[in-house]
Amino acid sequence: MADAYETRLWGGRFHEDEDALMQRFNGNACETLWLMEPDIEGSLAHVAMQVRCGLLTEGEGKTLTEGLESILADWRSGAITCGPEYEDVHTFVELNLIRRVGEVGKKLHAARSRNDQVNTDMKLYVKAQLHRVAGLIDSFTATLKEVADKNPWPMPGYTHLQRAQVVTFKYYMLAYAEMMARDKQRVLNALDLMDESPLGCGALAGTTHQIDRAFTAEKLGFSHGPCKNFLDGVSDRDYVLESLSAFSILMMHLSRLSEELVLWSSAEFGFITLDDKYTTGSSIMPQKKNADGAELVRGQTGRVYGHLTALLCTMKGLPLAYNKDMQEDKLAFYDSLNVVTACLQVTERMIATLTPHPEVMRAAIKKGFINATEAADYLVRKGMPFRDAHSVVGQLVLYCEQQGKALEELSLEELKAVSPVFEEDVYPELTCDAILHRGIKQEML
Repeated sequence: MADAYETRLWGGRFHEDEDALMQRFNGNACETLWLMEPDIEGSLAHVAMQVRCGLLTEGEGKTLTEGLESILADWRSGAITCGPEYEDVHTFVELNLIRRVGEVGKKLHAARSRNDQVNTDMKLYVKAQLHRVAGLIDSFTATLKEVADKNPWPMPGYTHLQRAQVVTFKYYMLAYAEMMARDKQRVLNALDLMDESPLGCGALAGTTHQIDRAFTAEKLGFSHGPCKNFLDGVSDRDYVLESLSAFSILMMHLSRLSEELVLWSSAEFGFITLDDKYTTGSSIMPQKKNADGAELVRGQTGRVYGHLTALLCTMKGLPLAYNKDMQEDKLAFYDSLNVVTACLQVTERMIATLTPHPEVMRAAIKKGFINATEAADYLVRKGMPFRDAHSVVGQLVLYCEQQGKALEELSLEELKAVSPVFEEDVYPELTCDAILHRGIKQEML
């Protein structure tokens, strides 16, 4: 039988070698190369702890540290690569270390299991990437606010995709800025909850060696110290699920904004023009300019939802502690991360480069009786109960539809025919400028 230290870390108790199909099915090294650096970072902290606690001599610790650092340098430069013959990244690092430093390399794994090792690596990676996502959200939010401030144009606001009341393009953008603020907070909440170190939990029940888990937790930047329960420390994937949940809500917001961009850039709306850089054409229809950037963001949202649902289904039936099913968390997070970061950047660029059409937005306000609520509010200020005012304006809308007029185009005689409460002072209150400058709506400007 092949030497167990050729491409894997186990094999001594087996009579037969692993089936080639099973080897491919079991391994995930090529899919998780992004864990290489956090794995070496975790191993360096583990070696420092081993020296501190007397599991290694100073000389042995120096040898292992230099060996790990050389692997990291060669990995970054491309001098070494990891192929599918390795079961995982952890195996690749340890076996390459043994080849470089000899027998002392076999001491690296004392007081550690791959179970706590992989969860430490994953947490280190997820933490770094969540900080990156938070930064991208900040950048996108700043762009939304900048575009909002430059474009305070009146436009229709919608409910049920029907024109409802006057708002501004600025206010629309700021609504999405609010969503981004909540998305960032969810990411930060996930970061805070996950900030405990699994290193030292062992396979599931700790280790008989005297170790210093608080030392490695601090060295690796886990602000809440080591995990309090070994079983939970190796089997917890809540932090991945919470990250995917935050990503899913973030993608939902980006998808809603993308839908707005698709609608607003259509000929039917014409509120905006998207930059050519984020649109595509048709292979058969020369006139087409499709909002494909927005459509792709909208479409890729389902991928993130799918990863969240899949991992929830994976975890729901697993007994404590570690099970190989948990390997599914790697692809789920990594692919979702790629989707989220790409979509944030593309959407930010679409927003930054779009061209609003204020004249089209203002023209749309004149259709759909968008000032009907303000007409009812006028009657209320004159002392009429709201329900009666609602009925009066509803009758006026019916009359306008029959006459092909807008509310502000009705004569005072026509208004008084429905309610004598109307006076000449109603007309200034029905303009969009008056509506936007009245009371709380000033914040839309």
